[in-house]
Amino acid sequence: MNNNKITNPKTEVPVGIEMNEKDYLTCLLGILKELEKNYSIALTEASNEHLYQSYLSTFKEIANLQRETYELMFKNGWYSLEKVDNTKRNEKYQTLTQEYQDLKIN
Repeated sequence: MNNNKITNPKTEVPVGIEMNEKDYLTCLLGILKELEKNYSIALTEASNEHLYQSYLSTFKEIANLQRETYELMFKNGWYSLEKVDNTKRNEKYQTLTQEYQDLKIN
């Protein structure tokens, strides 16, 4: 096992042309991520409070479904994370801090 990966043992699924549970969840996760992005935009453009609250409620439901789907995939070993050492994290932090400072200057 790769020491830079954080993962669970994979649950085996049937291989072949037909979609399996992993395929369905991968597809669902992608759709939910796109819906979350689109609802985020809709929230910023809602023309009145009632519409905003309606979008917000739906956004929260989608976000929860997206998280549940991700957690199910991670639990079954179909989604993995990468360990990041402190040096790499600090470098990224410094880069983002500098970019932020550059934005404040302009």
